[in-house]
Order: sequence, then structure tokens, then C-alpha cells
Amino acid sequence: MKFDLVIIVAGPSGLSLACALAKTKLKIAIIEKNSTSKFSKPKNDGRDIALTHRSLNILKKFGILKFINSKLISQVKEARVLDGDSSRYLHFDHTKTIRDSLGYLIPNQIIRKAIYKKLKTLKDIKIFSKNEVSRIISNKFLTNIYLKNRKILESKLTIVADGRLSKIREKLGIYTNKTNFETSMTVFRMKHQLNNNNIASEYFHYNQTLAILPIKKKLSSIIITLQNDKSKKFLNMNKRKINQKIENDLKGKLGKMNLIGKKYTYPMLTVYSNEFFRNRFVLVGDAAVGMHPVTAHGFNLNLRGIDILQYEIKDALINNIDIGNTNVLKKYEKRFRMISLPIYLATNGIVRLYSSQKPITKLARKSLLRLANTFWPVKNAIIDELLLKNS
Repeated sequence: MKFDLVIIVAGPSGLSLACALAKTKLKIAIIEKNSTSKFSKPKNDGRDIALTHRSLNILKKFGILKFINSKLISQVKEARVLDGDSSRYLHFDHTKTIRDSLGYLIPNQIIRKAIYKKLKTLKDIKIFSKNEVSRIISNKFLTNIYLKNRKILESKLTIVADGRLSKIREKLGIYTNKTNFETSMTVFRMKHQLNNNNIASEYFHYNQTLAILPIKKKLSSIIITLQNDKSKKFLNMNKRKINQKIENDLKGKLGKMNLIGKKYTYPMLTVYSNEFFRNRFVLVGDAAVGMHPVTAHGFNLNLRGIDILQYEIKDALINNIDIGNTNVLKKYEKRFRMISLPIYLATNGIVRLYSSQKPITKLARKSLLRLANTFWPVKNAIIDELLLKNS
């Protein structure tokens, strides 16, 4: 079966690209090991995705945003970064900008549902669910993808979107820089007595990181990152003890806390691929760059990569150039690497700095926050990154 584009795995990055290419008339195939119902009706995984204004505009451009109920989008008016028990914090405020917010929060499963709803409206897309890739053979002109059910797909360009532990990336022999922080992130929601005032807060304590994301006035998403052994103990705590712990960690700033729903935990492993393409294969999403969530860049960065790639593919089509041409993919790699590498390195550096227990690094943390809070070029650069419309 012949296709112009094959996307391996129906995750949000790969499906977003399919939506972005809706009007190109490319014949697209999507390979997914799960049943269609699993990615068309994704279950709640606890994660609320922080989106910049740029990312919201990209979702709008791809025709996805209209499938998201505006009532499910929460605004972030302010952001605060705190170190240890210090009363000082790095402060970002929407009132210093021309926007009505710094960014937005949308539940992950809502974004995934919206992407699939958009996908269903498109023609020229074939989904091969309950299928996995067994073998791949590429040459200068095309790629043959052999599925475990013995079907063979021929593709001009294949999109690798199977996550930060990508098996296809491994089959291609593309190496990555991996960092296992030996910590786990646990996410859950809590009701609280006092209004959060749409303020997102991140507390870098000396034995944990605690983030508070405002969903409604008296409802927040809580993200706690702990060393793996401590994370296991936390997961085994009963509801009363968790309520008390978070209340104490916040020093009562939100009043009485009440855990609702399930807790979800994720290992903290970051990945940066040494190559973003090879032999008519191109890496996107977490298969290309898997970020630590501490700076909330993950999905925002994934969307920027997709936006760059869809532009280069469309440009190639306009100029009657093969979409799998090395020069086309090199442009994507160069542009995306320039954006992603500094953010990846800086984020990993922040994690190391704020997880260290050494007295000298604790001192450096306080000095760094104080400097960043008073040095307006730094603050403005961060706010600009949140608010920029264009890629």
C-alpha cells in the first residue's frame, strides 16, 4: 500500500502533524498498536498541560482548538518560583503585559480528544490500529514498513512519534542523550479552602519540588517530584496524611487541602536525540526531545517542532520538491535544534541546581532567583517566550 506520509504511533504529536497537513492532499497512514477507541477516547492521566499563547495559536492554526470546550481551559494570571523556605520569589505577572493571562492549562486527555475529533473530519487518512512495526527498509527514494500482521506500507516520508523510549529510533540506530534523574513526578488534584487567584506556583524545597497549577478558584493540580524511594512512600500514604502534608508544605497558603480522585506517577527521564532525521525518517515529539516537566516546556516544544516540520513539508510541496528530500529535513532539524537545545540544556541545568543538597548550590539558588527577579531583561525574555504568537 502506497502512502506519501506514514506516522508511527497515534500520540498527540504525530496526530497534530496529520491535522496540520489536512489541506495538502497528501495520502497519510497512521500506525498504532492500541485499538482506535484507546486514542479516540483517552482516559484521564492526571496531567494538566501548560500551554503558551504561541501553542494555543498553533492549535488554532491546525484546526484543533475549536474542538476544545473553552470552559475546560484555565487561565494562569501569575507565576511564582520559590526556593526553600525563603519568602522571596521570582514573579511573573500578566498585568505587566498586554495579555489577559500568562498562559493556559488544559487537561491532557481533552487535548488528545480534540486532536482526534479534528482528525475524523479529514480525508486521505488511513489508520492501522492494533498494529506494530516489525521491520523497516529504506533507500534514497522510499521506505517499506513491514507490520506484524504482514502488511507492507510504502512511504515517501515516515514520522517517528513513538515517545522518548522510541523503538523505531532504536531500529534506525539513532543515539540519544538520556538523563535519568532517579525521581518520579506524582500528579493529582486537590480542592482547597482559599482562592488560588489563578496563580501557578513552583516550590523548590530541599527534598522535593512542589508545583501548584490553578484549575478553578478552589481547585488545583498538584505535582510533587521526589526521589524514587520517597515517591513510593508518598504513594502509599493515606488521604488524610497527604492532605496534611501538602497543607504543611504550602504553610496553609490555600487553607485546608482535600485530595480528590487518583494519583498518577511518572518517572523523570529526559531524552535528546543526536539526529532528528535519517533515511526518510524524521523524529518528532518526545522521540526527538523528551523534556523534564519542571519548566512546562514539553508539549509546547513538541508543537513548535510540528509547526516547523509542517511548514517545511508544505514549502516542499509548493516548490514541487520530494517531501523526504534530505535538504527539506535538514531545514527542520536545524530550525528545531536551534530552539530546542538551549531550552533542553537549561531545563536539565535547573533540575540539577534545584535538586542538589550541597550548601554552595543552595546559596547559588537564592542568589540566582534574586538576580532574575531584579534583572528585567531576563524576566522579559521569559515572558516574551510565553506570549509570542509566531514561530
